[in-house]
Amino acid sequence: MARSSVSQKASATPLSPTSEAAARRGARRRLAPILFVAPAVILLVVVNIFPFVYSLRNSFLDWEMTTPAPPRFIFLGNYGQALFADPRFWNSALNTAILVVAGVAIELAGGTIVAWALHRVGRIRPLLVALLLLPVMIAPIIAGFQWRIILNDQYGPLNWVLAQLGLPHPAWLADPNVALLAILLTDVWQWTPFMILLVLSGLQAIPNDVEEAAVTDGASAWQFFWRIAVPIILPIIVVSVLIRFMDIFKTFDFVAMLTGGGPGSRTETLSWYTYLQGFSFFNVGYAAALSYLQLIVITIVSRVFLSSVRRLGAGELL
Repeated sequence: MARSSVSQKASATPLSPTSEAAARRGARRRLAPILFVAPAVILLVVVNIFPFVYSLRNSFLDWEMTTPAPPRFIFLGNYGQALFADPRFWNSALNTAILVVAGVAIELAGGTIVAWALHRVGRIRPLLVALLLLPVMIAPIIAGFQWRIILNDQYGPLNWVLAQLGLPHPAWLADPNVALLAILLTDVWQWTPFMILLVLSGLQAIPNDVEEAAVTDGASAWQFFWRIAVPIILPIIVVSVLIRFMDIFKTFDFVAMLTGGGPGSRTETLSWYTYLQGFSFFNVGYAAALSYLQLIVITIVSRVFLSSVRRLGAGELL
């Protein structure tokens, strides 16, 4: 009992000023990391997490702002409508697929060929690379405006050149047969230099000893490129293809500036169709569902692609 009373008296004894200051300093040290991280966490929640959760909730609602009816929970109804009852959705998906496949293929092939040529060039390589990168530095909406003038069927310079050469000069932005090609041409013009830069960086990273050894063993330039250089830079090529796939899949600027999805719905992409549903038809729930369908497609294709390349042994970068 005596020992217990002594301990109670000791605990009741107030801390000295030195001990209190030390306790406050310890509390501040424990609180400082939280205060430093808190702004970033709050910004992440406000900018990313809240819009993500809110739009996901909207995708489960039948919510048309043009009607007085309140939002109604329909779970996967919007997704089912897009996949099974909306031919316009599948038309925009087909247009997007054409742009993705053709755009990535052309940009990869052209970028690799030009990068290999630049790799063989000497002193003027930096100047050529700087000139080639000019289209990438232009905002896509500005590039679209430029190409809208170039492709004009009445006073555009492209049709004037074709007419002088005696070649067909179609109404690029009004002809349903070539309107999608006009968007593809604009994308290839602006983003092929991006592929050139990435592939060239991989080629420049190959040690000179490797190329010298291949030449010594009698390998031609084509054999060195195809059998040695390409396997070495394959991880860079894969990353480049994935970046361009995701970027072309979201094509919006060129469609908005060049054709507005026309003529008819011939050049509608998934991003443009989602925009129409949300900001022209004010179908909030359906637009949210379309955006999540695009996210699912990009995620699945990216994972499948990366898994396949890993099985082929593309390298540690993946």
